[in-house]
Amino acid sequence: MNKLMTTMVAFGAGMAAYNLAQRNNLMSGRQMKRMQRKVKRAIF
Repeated sequence: MNKLMTTMVAFGAGMAAYNLAQRNNLMSGRQMKRMQRKVKRAIF
Protein backbone atom coordinates (compact mmCIF):
# COMPACT_ATOMS: atom_id res chain seq x y z
CA MET A 1 0.00 0.00 0.00
CA ASN A 2 2.81 2.40 0.95
CA LYS A 3 4.61 1.65 -2.31
CA LEU A 4 1.43 2.40 -4.26
CA MET A 5 1.03 5.76 -2.51
CA THR A 6 4.66 6.67 -3.22
CA THR A 7 4.18 5.74 -6.88
CA MET A 8 1.01 7.82 -7.16
CA VAL A 9 2.64 10.85 -5.52
CA ALA A 10 5.71 10.56 -7.78
CA PHE A 11 3.45 10.12 -10.82
CA GLY A 12 1.38 13.15 -9.85
CA ALA A 13 4.49 15.30 -9.45
CA GLY A 14 5.82 13.97 -12.76
CA MET A 15 2.60 14.82 -14.56
CA ALA A 16 2.59 18.33 -13.10
CA ALA A 17 6.17 18.90 -14.25
CA TYR A 18 5.34 17.36 -17.64
CA ASN A 19 2.33 19.64 -18.15
CA LEU A 20 4.34 22.68 -17.05
CA ALA A 21 7.14 21.81 -19.49
CA GLN A 22 4.61 21.33 -22.29
CA ARG A 23 2.96 24.69 -21.59
CA ASN A 24 6.29 26.49 -21.53
CA ASN A 25 7.67 24.58 -24.52
CA LEU A 26 10.81 23.73 -22.57
CA MET A 27 11.18 20.49 -24.47
CA SER A 28 10.97 19.52 -28.10
CA GLY A 29 8.47 16.93 -29.33
CA ARG A 30 11.16 14.26 -29.55
CA GLN A 31 12.19 14.80 -25.94
CA MET A 32 8.56 14.69 -24.82
CA LYS A 33 8.10 11.30 -26.49
CA ARG A 34 11.27 10.03 -24.84
CA MET A 35 10.00 11.27 -21.46
CA GLN A 36 6.63 9.58 -21.97
CA ARG A 37 8.41 6.31 -22.67
CA LYS A 38 10.43 6.63 -19.45
CA VAL A 39 7.29 7.40 -17.47
CA LYS A 40 5.48 4.37 -18.92
CA ARG A 41 8.45 2.12 -18.11
CA ALA A 42 8.60 3.46 -14.57
CA ILE A 43 4.91 2.70 -14.02
CA PHE A 44 4.63 -0.72 -15.67
